[in-house]
Amino acid sequence: MVGKMSKKSSKEKDEKIVVNGESAEEMTAGAMERESYEKLAEELARTKEEAAENYDKYLRTSAELENYKKRAVKERADAINYGNEKILKDILPIIDSMERALDHSSNSEDFDAFVEGLTLIYEQLFSVLQRHGVERIDAVGQEFDPNFHEAMLQVESEDYGDNTVVEEFEKGYVLNGRLLRPAKAAVSKHIEKKTQE
Repeated sequence: MVGKMSKKSSKEKDEKIVVNGESAEEMTAGAMERESYEKLAEELARTKEEAAENYDKYLRTSAELENYKKRAVKERADAINYGNEKILKDILPIIDSMERALDHSSNSEDFDAFVEGLTLIYEQLFSVLQRHGVERIDAVGQEFDPNFHEAMLQVESEDYGDNTVVEEFEKGYVLNGRLLRPAKAAVSKHIEKKTQE
């Protein structure tokens, strides 16, 4: 009897359940395909939405970069064109002083007053340069430094040691610690004092 039952149950297994012309296996496979298809469709929709957002971000960033480049070019051009505006405004009063001195000199015979006025204008101009970071290089009596001095000639000297600046032909200047113009100078070559016999 046991053998008969096992045959029967195996027979039942061989039979397939059919609903509306589809077997259970086919229905399960179709349901899995539909579920997989729906997941893929949802994932595709999310990916498309994410791609659209990224493209929008790209367009915005690209536009911001272009605007930044245009702004930087304009600011650079303004810096070149108007970067000296402050110092020029400071120099204009000196021009006014020079014009007054020239007007006064044509009407006056007092040379000492003219020299005094010229000295005041010089001091006013140098004061403006100092406010903008310009400093004079003190060269005479200093050891020759090729970073700040330009040797025009070498002179023999009993009073100075070798390589000492003994005379300035043109003053040197630095701008905020950076060389603007070297001092043009005469440099000494030491000689021994001659003794009288």
